[in-house]
Amino acid sequence: MKNRQFATAAFVLGSLFLTTAAEARPDLRQMSCNQAQNLVRQHGAVVFTTGQYTYSMFVSNRSYCDYNQELFIQYGPTRDNRQCPVAYQCKEPLFPRGFNRWR
Repeated sequence: MKNRQFATAAFVLGSLFLTTAAEARPDLRQMSCNQAQNLVRQHGAVVFTTGQYTYSMFVSNRSYCDYNQELFIQYGPTRDNRQCPVAYQCKEPLFPRGFNRWR
């Protein structure tokens, strides 16, 4: 009986945590392009909800990336622009810096 109560309590707490975490993420689709850009500028890095089941992190500069990653413009769907250039994303480049295929 105690195991069942523990499992129920864990489920309830887990559900509350997931709901709170999802609500804490700003929804990019509900913001204007300018509001989203300003939010990233103010905070440096923001994880936005981008769709019903999706989210993505937008960063303002390379200091939020790993050493081998580079900045690429990241677009997102805002209230007033389906492809708003919100900020950047950190990604590993297709070819590393200094790549010379003819060497």
